[in-house]
Amino acid sequence: MNEHVLPSVLATGQLQAKMQRRGRYVPESMRHPGKMLPAIASQVISAFTEPGELVLDPMCGIGTTLVEAVHLGRHAAGMEYEADFAGLTAANVQHARSHGAEGFARVACGDARNIAMVFGDLRGIAALVLTSPPYGMRTHGHVRCGSREGGGPVQKSNHRYSTDKGNLAYQRLPQLMEGFGQILAGCMELLKSGGVIAVTIRPIRVNGQLVDLPGQVIETAEAVGLVLTHRLAALLCGVREGRLINRASFFQMLEAWKSQEKGRPVCAAAHEDLLIFRAS
Repeated sequence: MNEHVLPSVLATGQLQAKMQRRGRYVPESMRHPGKMLPAIASQVISAFTEPGELVLDPMCGIGTTLVEAVHLGRHAAGMEYEADFAGLTAANVQHARSHGAEGFARVACGDARNIAMVFGDLRGIAALVLTSPPYGMRTHGHVRCGSREGGGPVQKSNHRYSTDKGNLAYQRLPQLMEGFGQILAGCMELLKSGGVIAVTIRPIRVNGQLVDLPGQVIETAEAVGLVLTHRLAALLCGVREGRLINRASFFQMLEAWKSQEKGRPVCAAAHEDLLIFRAS
């Protein structure tokens, strides 16, 4: 895909997330509560980099950005605060390499606010930074009902980023955005001239109220000297014969139903914002 003809809507949800990862990631990867869709990563990497270039993810989770980069013949570096997830990133990269991926990758465990120091040898080299910040200390995670028919209590699992309160996911939104701004500023030091920073993010609902996280990310990025060049939609749903195939989570649908019962015209999210920035 060429950047100059990048569509405003990316068909990244044609396959369910679990199908996109099946066989491509180690099964333990499902433990992470907020995984980036592989199709989003692969399309962004293809659009903004060439084979042999470096892709960076400062909050790499299970390593989706790194895995898709090495499969596309790019090299990659990632940083992850949680040692457990950093280990999964390493396992997923090794899994990709064992299945023929030609790129190389490295991962560091630590606070991404220090990324410019940790990856100081990469200063001025990265062609692309691709990442997504946490949405808070909890996510929807995985859901299991108490009976096959769907009755009984709802059990949640894999819905926490961390139990470590030093993790940015535990911070209130203003502090989370402040920390993310520090991370973006560090990443700018690692970008080569003309390099791109891409952020995937979606609005969330807190107590039924819509929170414009994409807008806050844009304000945070602009405050550290980045310029928004594209605001695209990466579909989380499938498209079949002109119709959308809903892939919203149980809790997204529950939130929408509750709001509709109160007379508010709320729909479940069907896309993520894909924000593309360059240094000013």
